[in-house]
Amino acid sequence: MLKRTIPAIALALCTAASAETAYVTDSLRLGIHEAADTSDQPFVNLVSGTPVEVLERNGNYARVRLDDGREGWARATFLVPTKPAAARIGELEAKVAELEGAAAAAKSAQTSAEQELSRLTNQVASTTGSTAAVEDTLERLKADNRGYEERFEAYRYALPIRWVVPAVVVALVAGFLAGLWWLDALIRRRHGGFRVY
Repeated sequence: MLKRTIPAIALALCTAASAETAYVTDSLRLGIHEAADTSDQPFVNLVSGTPVEVLERNGNYARVRLDDGREGWARATFLVPTKPAAARIGELEAKVAELEGAAAAAKSAQTSAEQELSRLTNQVASTTGSTAAVEDTLERLKADNRGYEERFEAYRYALPIRWVVPAVVVALVAGFLAGLWWLDALIRRRHGGFRVY
């Protein structure tokens, strides 16, 4: 008996060491037949989750219409009103992938918006600094302008000596020459057009 149990234990240990995990598939292939009792070969096999339109039921069989318009018979027990879990999971996985893509795009948009905000903040800070410099320059120019206005009021009726002296000299010379001309004209008129000096 010991001779029989040792090989059985060794075989059990080898089998346990080489065992792998496997899952039962939820994939179903439903054949669509031309015969109402599905006794002929199916003309198409549908995978789990394929939608069909049920036209009539006849006991264990149902006449269905496919998306392409073809009609045939299938076992009614495999037709259920709700989508199978595998189809719903596939749709949900597609939706999750779409949402992850949208989240990545939103994250990218947020990053670029934060960078733009940082750039604009720096620009506002530098503009504020330059605005302060412009305001300081404007105040200085206003003060200079007030000083020039005060000087203008002080010298409004004053004439510069550099202009007055030449103007007086020109006026005296012009007056003297005009006087000579007028005197010469008077003497000529009095003496019949002759100069008498």
